[in-house]
Amino acid sequence: MTASVTQTAHQVSTQALTWLYTHRERGALPTDTTADLGDPDSVYKPLGETALAASLVLRESAAGSAELAMARELLSFSWSQFGDGDMLYERLLRFSLLTDPLEAYAPFARCGLRHEALDRLLAHTTSLRSVRAAELMPNRRLAVANAARVIGLDPRGGSYDWPALTRATWLGGTPEPWLIDWMTGYCVTHTVFHLTDWGGAPAGLPDDLAAYVGTWLPVWIDIWAEIEQWDLMTELMIVGCCLREPYCEPADWERLARVQHADGLVPRDGGPVADDPDRRFADHQHTAVVAAVAGSLAVSRTLGGTAGPR
Repeated sequence: MTASVTQTAHQVSTQALTWLYTHRERGALPTDTTADLGDPDSVYKPLGETALAASLVLRESAAGSAELAMARELLSFSWSQFGDGDMLYERLLRFSLLTDPLEAYAPFARCGLRHEALDRLLAHTTSLRSVRAAELMPNRRLAVANAARVIGLDPRGGSYDWPALTRATWLGGTPEPWLIDWMTGYCVTHTVFHLTDWGGAPAGLPDDLAAYVGTWLPVWIDIWAEIEQWDLMTELMIVGCCLREPYCEPADWERLARVQHADGLVPRDGGPVADDPDRRFADHQHTAVVAAVAGSLAVSRTLGGTAGPR
């Protein structure tokens, strides 16, 4: 069973990573982009997500040499698109209450790509009461705390009240699991991602929440697979890799492998996939990102790898 998951997860992840690498120029920032970013979700956010996937492939080091080289090049490409950190610095300098420069910087910092001025500015802004009081969704507060942890702004782990942040989330209340909806499903996945630093620290998920997730995760995966919401299903599969006892089912991986296209594209849902190359990339980049992450973590976990507790 483990061998089956390892093989299929490696196949899915490699093909998704290759697709992201092959089409990376389609995700480049427009030449007139400034730190103001009229629409941050259009290209800037997806670039950061691609960098995140690359950083996790590199962290796990469970891929082959060719895949690791592609991950390094994707990370370098995204960093250069952000002006080697200059854009993140300018954005934070102009809009101090925004959290996205901190979060976008974390994958690069994880892999040793640093920006000295941004490091200094982040050390200042993250200490401000006004910044800490900015109103965010509860799982977004965990994202900020984890990014600060990754970057090294919280070396002793005492700058953020992790238990309070955790219990403020939907998952933190261990609610009736049958009332979960599409958006709440994404919130659940990201609560787990940030508490465990994307599976690098499984002990970050409290015991009662780990038990709750372990009970209901198979049900949730089946629900979103049944309605062909492949993006959310794959994020839930990442959650399975973040548990201390990983949940990696062969049937889930075989199902994901069946919907992946020959070129590596992973559709976000059961709807038609456009023929236009730019539209295909824009519509399905995120699902390729989560497939690359899910596959890398599944390979690592099934081979016994984990970054260990924090």
